[in-house]
Amino acid sequence: MIALLTGRLEGLDASSCVIDVSGVGYLVQASTRTLAALPPPPALARVLVETVVREDAILLYGFVDSAERDWFRLLTTVQGVGAKVALAILSALSPRDLAGAIASGDKGALTQVAGVGPKLVIRLLTELRDRAGAMPVGVAVAPAMVAAGGLAADALSALANLGYRRQEAGPAVERVVAALGDKASLDAVIRDALRTLSRQ
Repeated sequence: MIALLTGRLEGLDASSCVIDVSGVGYLVQASTRTLAALPPPPALARVLVETVVREDAILLYGFVDSAERDWFRLLTTVQGVGAKVALAILSALSPRDLAGAIASGDKGALTQVAGVGPKLVIRLLTELRDRAGAMPVGVAVAPAMVAAGGLAADALSALANLGYRRQEAGPAVERVVAALGDKASLDAVIRDALRTLSRQ
């Protein structure tokens, strides 16, 4: 099982990256939070990895720190939460914010996540309430809910890591933040900004 990858970052997109380790390119899926924390290609990158073996594939999920990886493992123990939904949750909420939302029973923080409906929110709060307090919170890479300036800066940094020039990404991010409001999640701003940029 692969637990850690260190190598040259060959490419980044909205949901994954490719890391070249001694000539072998590993496709690693990750949260927008982890992808935003990576250096621009072709710099050296290091990610913790959770390997998921299925009948039809071996999938790698990468994390910026052990707190995010531990939360991914915990989230996927909840019925209805697969790897895709777990990454969506971790894109919208840092481990610290997620722990706080579960501990306080904050349904609103969880319903903002794409793919998480009211029934799943209740299941997450019910099943994880007693375990959230013991989970690591790590170091915040980019808060999920920040002031508009901070949100735009975090989204701009993520898009720069994906290869976009700040001059072209800046106006797209500003339009998206203006449309979605300052309570939007970082994941939503990055996703909509990418759509805007793809149409230019």
